[in-house]
Amino acid sequence: MRKLRVGIIGTGMAFERLHYPAFMELQDRYEIKALCDADSGKAAQWARRLNIPEQEVFNDYNEMIKNADVDMFDIMVPIGQNFVVTEEAARAGKPLICEKPLAPNMAQARACAELPKKYGVPIMIAENYRYNEEVDLIRDMVRTEKAGRPVYFLQNRVMNFPRDMLKNKFAAKEWRQHPEFPGGIILDTAVHDIAALRHFFGAVDEVHAYGVPQDDQWAPYAVINSNIKFRSGVTGQFTFYCAGREMQRPLTGLRIFCSNGMIFLEERDCGTINVAYDDGRSEQVPYRPQRGYYNELLNFYNAAVGKEPISVPPEMEYGDTKMVLDIIRSIREGRAVKVDDVPEYLPSYEHHEREAVEPARL
Repeated sequence: MRKLRVGIIGTGMAFERLHYPAFMELQDRYEIKALCDADSGKAAQWARRLNIPEQEVFNDYNEMIKNADVDMFDIMVPIGQNFVVTEEAARAGKPLICEKPLAPNMAQARACAELPKKYGVPIMIAENYRYNEEVDLIRDMVRTEKAGRPVYFLQNRVMNFPRDMLKNKFAAKEWRQHPEFPGGIILDTAVHDIAALRHFFGAVDEVHAYGVPQDDQWAPYAVINSNIKFRSGVTGQFTFYCAGREMQRPLTGLRIFCSNGMIFLEERDCGTINVAYDDGRSEQVPYRPQRGYYNELLNFYNAAVGKEPISVPPEMEYGDTKMVLDIIRSIREGRAVKVDDVPEYLPSYEHHEREAVEPARL
């Protein structure tokens, strides 16, 4: 099996905790060959750990893109740099992965969605929620009407960003505490939940949202409450509270009410999806938490060798990013906002049903 030689752009927390473990699981398919980070000490530390020679370690991504002896790039930089770095890498003509969201604003998000066509290279946006096992399972339950026809949903997402800022977590990063992009942690984190909801129910007709303003730089609102109408007819409410804790157990989580029962996921890492039926039956469906990073790298490799298409290209992630920005726009303008002007980009997700595609240019 041929290995893809990987150039890493950004050796921070996302690489260390999310992508690197998945690359280690897929060592038969990937080999990390080059590293780049603005912090030369951090890049050098990883180079020693991975036995990467000095000539393949860079602190300028432009130099790496021009000179690294690699087949592909994996980009993990602050959100404000996502589009700029991604476009430079795409211009080099090599397949690449970029972390979510694909851009810090609507104009760059729209431009990013055009990059695969503009430069003729495969691009994956690493939206791990669209690759998580529980999200795929719930999507299939919804589409096959496992508990009947979906009618409405509730989702309550809670995080304590002020507390997490003081811990060794993603919130401790300076660029997240003082973001140079709209929405701050709302765009950074709520985009995951929006991606999952769109994965379940498809394109969105409109959203009407409200928010509780706050003075903190990391988010303009302590909480957002959004009423969402999907084109499929499903309606529901998504709430994102980023400044506190949910004390009760079980958590509110995600609850999808259907004509013959309910689907309930308490939280992402609980390992069980609960299905309750109106006739009194219940079912617990197990899954492996946090498999999105592995699954997205597996999908990218299979796309590179022509076995399947990329499941989350920029065209799809554009819709997720746009919807978060539309929620913020709805709050500011005090009105409902149309979301998807065109049908959502939706490739086939069932690998065994996919037609063969041309391999990426490596």
